Amino acid sequence: MPTPRFNEFYRYDALTQLLFEYAEARPNLVSVRSIGKSFEGRDIWLLVLTNTATGADIDKPAFWLDGNIHAAELTACTTCLYYLHQLLRDHGNDAAITHLLDTRTLYMVPRLNPDGAELALADRPRHIRSSTRPYPYDEEPVDGLTVEDIDGDGRILTMRIPDPHGGYKKHETDPRLMVAREPGEFGGEYYRLMPEGFIKAHDGLTVVVNKDREGLDLNRNFPSDWRQEYKQLGAGPYPTSEPEVRAMVDFVSTHPNIGAAISFHTHSGVILRPMGTQADEDMTPEDLWTYQRFSALGEKATGYPAISIWHDFRYHPKEVITGTQDWMYEHLGALFWVVELWSPAREAGIANTKWIDWYRDHPVEDDLKLMKWSDEQCDGQAHVDWRPFFHPQLGAVEIGGWDKMNYWRNPPPALREREAARFPAWLTQIALSLPKLELVRTEVRALGADTWRVRLAVANSGYLPAYVTRRALERKVVRGVMFDIHLPANDPEISLISGKERVEGPQLEGHALKQSQLAFIGTREVTADRAVAEWVLRAPTGTRLTLTASAERAGTIRTEVVLD
Repeated sequence: MPTPRFNEFYRYDALTQLLFEYAEARPNLVSVRSIGKSFEGRDIWLLVLTNTATGADIDKPAFWLDGNIHAAELTACTTCLYYLHQLLRDHGNDAAITHLLDTRTLYMVPRLNPDGAELALADRPRHIRSSTRPYPYDEEPVDGLTVEDIDGDGRILTMRIPDPHGGYKKHETDPRLMVAREPGEFGGEYYRLMPEGFIKAHDGLTVVVNKDREGLDLNRNFPSDWRQEYKQLGAGPYPTSEPEVRAMVDFVSTHPNIGAAISFHTHSGVILRPMGTQADEDMTPEDLWTYQRFSALGEKATGYPAISIWHDFRYHPKEVITGTQDWMYEHLGALFWVVELWSPAREAGIANTKWIDWYRDHPVEDDLKLMKWSDEQCDGQAHVDWRPFFHPQLGAVEIGGWDKMNYWRNPPPALREREAARFPAWLTQIALSLPKLELVRTEVRALGADTWRVRLAVANSGYLPAYVTRRALERKVVRGVMFDIHLPANDPEISLISGKERVEGPQLEGHALKQSQLAFIGTREVTADRAVAEWVLRAPTGTRLTLTASAERAGTIRTEVVLD
């Protein structure tokens, strides 16, 4: 089995080779499929992880994982690869992982946005939000500053220029650190800061930083609650207009066995749960309780706080965020979390970062803690010392400041594996909690010389109900357990007397929420995890019949009975 390098971000060709090496090494546990092509024509690779000896992937309850929908959020891909390696390494040795791959399926897309990631990893990188497709317009800018690496060091930093009208100054005790001027302050040495980049048609006075020509945000292109550009930047011209999103939507929609999902992003060091468009008070209570319980397990396993998107993680208090979480939960009724990997502020010992609010405003003492962290833990590379550069449009400038790509959006190489290692235990616990259809028994009873009663009893052995969430019931996206009796075609000696060839049974509950005997008192549906189908038929002795039971999110079972 290959040994991946978790301190390295793989370029597309190397990543492709690694994935196929895993499939070649453990063909009974993993296969690689393309679910579609990116804008630039790269295959979007999906890994199907399950023990094929115990059944096909589509016949088992499934858990979806994806990463790197945003171009520079490369640690998301690393985290998927880390879990992949652990699953394949430990199957047969670790009881939980063995049971997981024997009874469930994982669908994993380590890099949903291969084009954007490839641009972020280029020798002279650019850090766009998502896809490389020009949007909303095709043309190149004719003026303004385009953010890019101009000195060829592989980093995109900040330029500082002495300017009496500038909004920044050197910190009095650490002149490397640029801090904002105080209200009403004057008479000091001030600087203007702008992103590293070249300027077209510079008039010698004004500089406008261009928006990325590639203005799409793939996470805003999903169908549920999609909104036009004036309400949601980067949303695309219509829902699933982008091939990467359409590939995911098509796959998930045709695999109704997916009952839970996680999407890895960076950065904030936080687990985000739905809803994105409504408060907790407006959620279906049973679903909220389920989210709170699994989120608490995530906090315990990872050390990351788990918070509500609506209440705690909005970019602006008057705006809402929609994306994958809305489609997977609010539209399909599957459990879903976004994990924002990595928190440099927490690494520096900063408490109470208040998530988005911290980036708007925080005390300068926090910046000094981060500078100390850069010096002591990052060899002085998280904050790059300012160095002179002759800019072809601006003249003498200095380039330096925070290396956002390699220390903010992503951990430094030495810490990437540590961040990824936080998650396998929680991911496994979620997947093992999915509903799982099990055979209880079959019964055949003779009612006469050629008349028989056949019964098939099944149960949900999982923690979660077969429908997973009440939202799925509200959206009518799941049926009850479906029973089928398969009769030989065109055999006049075999016919049903009562019952139908296909019968829809009830929704099957799981063993969730029975946490104590006190919680159990008063419960009336003590066998709500079970269902029985019955048929009466006429057939000769010795006839073999196949029976099936299936629940989209709990799997399928097949069995055979002999009439004797």
